Amino acid sequence: MRPTWGKRATSRPAGVTPHGVAHARRGIRARFATLRAAGASALAAFLVVLGPGLLAGLSDDDPAGITTYSVLGTDHGYRLLWIIPLSTALLVQFHLVAVRIGAATGKGFVGLIRERWGRGWGYLSVVLLLFANFGTICAEYAGVAAAGSLIGVPTWASAPAAGVLITLVVLLGSFHRIERVLLVISSTLGLYIIDGILASPVWSEVAAGSLVPRLPETEAGWVAITASLGTTLAPWGLAFIQSYAVDKRITAETMPWARWDVIIGSILTGVIGLAIAVACAATLHQAGVRIESAGDAAAALRPLAGRFATVLFGAGLLGASLLAATIVPMATAYSIAEGAGEPASLDLDARHFQWFYAAFVGLTVAAVSVVVLPGLPLIPLIYASQVVNAVVLPLHLIALVLLSSDLSIMGTLCSTRRGTVLGWGSVVLVVLCVAAMAWWSSASGAATR
Repeated sequence: MRPTWGKRATSRPAGVTPHGVAHARRGIRARFATLRAAGASALAAFLVVLGPGLLAGLSDDDPAGITTYSVLGTDHGYRLLWIIPLSTALLVQFHLVAVRIGAATGKGFVGLIRERWGRGWGYLSVVLLLFANFGTICAEYAGVAAAGSLIGVPTWASAPAAGVLITLVVLLGSFHRIERVLLVISSTLGLYIIDGILASPVWSEVAAGSLVPRLPETEAGWVAITASLGTTLAPWGLAFIQSYAVDKRITAETMPWARWDVIIGSILTGVIGLAIAVACAATLHQAGVRIESAGDAAAALRPLAGRFATVLFGAGLLGASLLAATIVPMATAYSIAEGAGEPASLDLDARHFQWFYAAFVGLTVAAVSVVVLPGLPLIPLIYASQVVNAVVLPLHLIALVLLSSDLSIMGTLCSTRRGTVLGWGSVVLVVLCVAAMAWWSSASGAATR
């Protein structure tokens, strides 16, 4: 049960919001300090801060991501695998930046944009994130439907059922209960690693494709590269990890432990993405199969890698769908509430957070409604949403670099000169990738006219 502010409101210090009291009650600072003072192990201290990095990272391996990695491996074999390790390195870098900003300022991404540069920029951030995120939210429920279809459950039953279940968990659960549920669900993504091994790839070619960058020679190749970058380093993931770190009360004191949470979560994300691409490259690409979705990939694996591989792929798809169908609307709801200047948290009575919960429920209902519409071309929407993520991504990264290097708001967590230079270099790399895709697209369009 969430605490309400009836009689308890009289004990709240003057000037302290219910949001602030909730943070004080279940903040990790006291738990962390108590454990360290008692001489608890490093592992125990790490488990206190575990969550933001792991959930934000693994939720990137959502149905849209699985579809993107599946297409990458199916259409291009081992040739373009290098984009996944590169994207993973960028994921570690910018997730650390986002968590550090949240720890230093106590504000989510949109809330800090609004405070630093005004309401107009805050509203623009919300619009861009909403535009980029909604297609991804639809993709999560399309993933639920695809996983259900593998065992004969129709879309009109699976997607609404998942939407109701997820909404009840978020509305009725406390912060820590919701976090535990999400961490359990995220463990199902490990099934993809098994799938990658079962595919019996040529490991020397996997190593070469992963470590030696070879540029695409077609428009489809550049779209695959950009979509892979956009699905790994998604703007919603960056917004989520900052807001969630604030909601969990990550501070400068606990930041060293939170850093390991981010690194482990990001590396697992990359390993799982690579396993998906490798499984498809070793089977579907070799057989000349074409797919359009993660569900297609799961079904196509049956005659090539056995029924067990199909079951693992489908179970991983369901787990990924449920995880991301919770986190992406949550990330968007954080941003909408912050843009409106309202508090956003998972731990208080919904009466105090009408913007946050209304946004979460509204996004969930809208996405489920879109997915159950018959004949709607979901796959183009899913794939396009990942490309949109990559196009919006540079703006988000520029804001993160500017904020993290601002001593007046970051204090002791301010980026070093080396960190700032590395940040701008990464922004340039992302911009060049998007520009290359745009150039190939325009060249292809000119050639067909």
